[in-house]
Amino acid sequence: MGGLSNQLLVVTILCYVLAMMAYAIEYAFGGRSIIARAAVREPALVGAAVGGPTVLPESHLPAEPSAEPGRSGGHKAGVVAVVLTILGYAAHVGALVTRGIAADRAPWGNMYEFVMMATAVGMTAWLVVLAKWANLRHLGLFVTLVASILLAVAGMTLYVPVGPLVPALHSYWLVIHVGAASTASGIFLVGFVTAAMHLIRSGYDAGKTRFPYSLGERLPQAATLERVTFRIHAFAFPIWTFGVIAGAIWAEAAWGRYWNWDPKEIWSFIAWVVYACYLHARSTPSVSRRLTSWIAVIGWATMLVNLFGVNLVANGLHSYAGV
Repeated sequence: MGGLSNQLLVVTILCYVLAMMAYAIEYAFGGRSIIARAAVREPALVGAAVGGPTVLPESHLPAEPSAEPGRSGGHKAGVVAVVLTILGYAAHVGALVTRGIAADRAPWGNMYEFVMMATAVGMTAWLVVLAKWANLRHLGLFVTLVASILLAVAGMTLYVPVGPLVPALHSYWLVIHVGAASTASGIFLVGFVTAAMHLIRSGYDAGKTRFPYSLGERLPQAATLERVTFRIHAFAFPIWTFGVIAGAIWAEAAWGRYWNWDPKEIWSFIAWVVYACYLHARSTPSVSRRLTSWIAVIGWATMLVNLFGVNLVANGLHSYAGV
């Protein structure tokens, strides 16, 4: 089962990478893209008396004939991307399940398994977002990119063979605390993508043309991205709060104190504070939506420090991550 889990992880990464490429095709060559409009741009004479041939503005350009839903190559690539995402997700879940069967425990006892679990939750959240807001399908390019990178890092750097848990982790709180933390982390991952895309789109709408704001034209409307970002974070924050509280309860049972000033505890609390600031700022009408999106991006940065920086660099009570 452990070997099957490893093979399914390879299949997962391959499907996500192929899905990313298909999303990229739709992103670049779909009916609404710059490339698609440039392909049909034709010069037209606009009043011979005022100066000869000029090019019509883009708003007056003819629509791309193949840009109708269901007919364009870009649309078909998007459908293929969704199918590949679902196939990769099925393999992803299979890798987790077989890993759990092989270890005879919940499959999140070390960093490798935690990253697998968090990205699986993130992809679950992405599929839910895709089902509810089909017009956000372009964002699949960035979601699958992040998921592929995290899984590749897990497979190449964080991997440890299937084995029993260290004694400190033999507790039902493992399922409760780590399960809540990995679930919230995966949902925050999708929230980070939508927040970053909102910043790019709003920058483009403000007239910024340099990279990465040049990507903004092919993104959904800024208001839509911002609303989705808020809903995702509003859903994930209580789960993260529960995970932090459950960790404190487990710490008291295992180490005799609810709070030990461990690096993992400190950064978990820092992440909680940043996301609490995001929700508070988002609920304050006078705070700009660009600022709230920046806070969400900073929140994800603290999550990465909590996951990789603390476990790989700092020494503390959570140093049994398996690497």
